[in-house]
Amino acid sequence: MAAVIRPARLISQTAHLLPGQLHVTELFFEVPKNYSRPELGTLKLFGRSVRRHERPIVPMSRPEQEAASKSPYLVYLEGGPGFGNREPQDSPLTRPMLSRGYQLLFLDYRGTGLSTPINTETIVAQGDPQEQANYLKLFRADNIVRDCEAVRLCLTAGLPEENKPWSLFGQSFGGFVSLTYLSKYPKGLREVFMTGGLAPINSTAEEVYRATYKKVIERNEAYYRKFPEDVNNVYTLVEYIENHEGGGPQLPGGGVLTVGRLLSVGLSFGAHGGLDTVHALILRLTADLDQFGVFTRGSLAAIEGHIPFDTNPIYAILHESIYCYKKGVASNWAAYRVGKELPPFPWLWKDSTANSSLSSSSNSPPTSLVVTKFDGPPCFSGEMVYPLHFQSYPELRPMEQAAHILAKCNDWDELYDEEQLSRNEVPVYAASFIDDMYVDIELARMTAGMVKGCKVFETNMMYHNAVRAHTDEVISQLFKMRDDTID
Repeated sequence: MAAVIRPARLISQTAHLLPGQLHVTELFFEVPKNYSRPELGTLKLFGRSVRRHERPIVPMSRPEQEAASKSPYLVYLEGGPGFGNREPQDSPLTRPMLSRGYQLLFLDYRGTGLSTPINTETIVAQGDPQEQANYLKLFRADNIVRDCEAVRLCLTAGLPEENKPWSLFGQSFGGFVSLTYLSKYPKGLREVFMTGGLAPINSTAEEVYRATYKKVIERNEAYYRKFPEDVNNVYTLVEYIENHEGGGPQLPGGGVLTVGRLLSVGLSFGAHGGLDTVHALILRLTADLDQFGVFTRGSLAAIEGHIPFDTNPIYAILHESIYCYKKGVASNWAAYRVGKELPPFPWLWKDSTANSSLSSSSNSPPTSLVVTKFDGPPCFSGEMVYPLHFQSYPELRPMEQAAHILAKCNDWDELYDEEQLSRNEVPVYAASFIDDMYVDIELARMTAGMVKGCKVFETNMMYHNAVRAHTDEVISQLFKMRDDTID
């Protein structure tokens, strides 16, 4: 049984008009830090509500103005975990959804954006590593959903009863959050749209990574087919970094460019244009070595900002915990453990053994260059977080011990209620991508079959970020499922 939630306290709201007939209200709310122990203090949440700024030829009457301001809400749930929302005018959903009669709410998850963001200072201030870990455990989807429900109760208090439930649009991790919402507070929901977000609701992190590594290897093969010159280029970069004093070139922000950090840029392979993005980075670094014998500051800055763990640390520190769906399940650095067993990823040995707690005397790491340990080009990783990231990102270093505690943690609250999902009455419309590198299609199909009333549009013509790359087509398909009948 989900806990009863009280309305969030609205602290402030400021309205603005933006170009393109957008009426935006900036909102700050106050919610409990820990819903089970509200006496422990509060967090601030930030969001922006967006509706059309109507300027009809004939001025609207007061009742018409009030009706326009009380349009039903659609809440956008961002991917991640660990990212705040972009400006409303930059979101691909804003205008399509406004044209369909919604007003939108872009709510930054707790710990992200302007919602009491997580950073080194806030984590260190919590105390020792165990206290830091206890604090970070409060930033998962279960509490994100409680925040959303508290905000819903606040914002819809004056609306007609039929307008109090709101709609969700969950992209990627936002779909995971949507499934938790459906599990805990379905009465607050009118409908749910999701793209690339059918979470593996009863699969462990290890099971997830055994599936997604297969797609990562396929995307590496596609990369080297498209850019065969990068076989030698990546070899050259890896060898240069391995032979560099200090473990690798120093990055402008204080981190280190290790082999593992370089090959982690394969995270982009799962998005439209991702192969080209990675090639541009490899080409730039290779050109530096060819012309100057070193990496230039501009190139190092480009590689440094490619995976934003320094500015969005939740993405690293809580990533595997999204697969810890119930008590008794621990991640225990699943991506590292699974990847280390796979022949295309010998570099995981070399970069990971700096942490003795993950080394084993019975599994000695290779001592020579990683490029000699696999009969093929160096393989980039995907959406995987490794212990090495907590050594090469300066913002993550102070959180390293807390990260190890969280990796071993197995007393997580349940994220999903399978029984509730099996009797779900909220319409669910999902776009699912057969070649998704981040959300395995077979696990997604299993989840879709467990959610009563879930309609799914599947395609092998789009990737995970299709809602941004092919906005009109994706939204059109979602609304066809909503508006068209099968029988």
